[in-house]
Amino acid sequence: MAERALGPKDIHYVCVCHTVRKTARALTRRYDARLKPVGITSGQFGILNALSTGVASSLTTLADALGMDRTTLNRNLRPLEEQGLVRTVRTEDLRVRRLELTKAGLRTMQKAVPLWELAQKDSTHRLTGMSWNNLRNSLKTLM
Repeated sequence: MAERALGPKDIHYVCVCHTVRKTARALTRRYDARLKPVGITSGQFGILNALSTGVASSLTTLADALGMDRTTLNRNLRPLEEQGLVRTVRTEDLRVRRLELTKAGLRTMQKAVPLWELAQKDSTHRLTGMSWNNLRNSLKTLM
């Protein structure tokens, strides 16, 4: 007996990509709303956090750490530089763009972390009965 072909409604319901993207947009809105008082988005928080932890300092390593392409990262860095939260530092190798947080960037992070923690707590609370660590590891298998 032949299997029934999936229709558009079926695909919409079972599609991993659709569900993950829809979830990501909802999560982004939640974190963005929490971070709004400090004037940054969740994406900008991720950039500032990566720079504050020393995970990356060059454009290439930062893009890799965040899973972004360099063009998207550049577009997201522009407002942070305009706000004085991030600056470019010259290096001996003019091809390498080194980035660092400014004092204002560090202060913004200090204000943002408690707000991020509220969004994080809300998000993990919604996972009732599930372990965030297990879910994170499962999602990583899709990368």
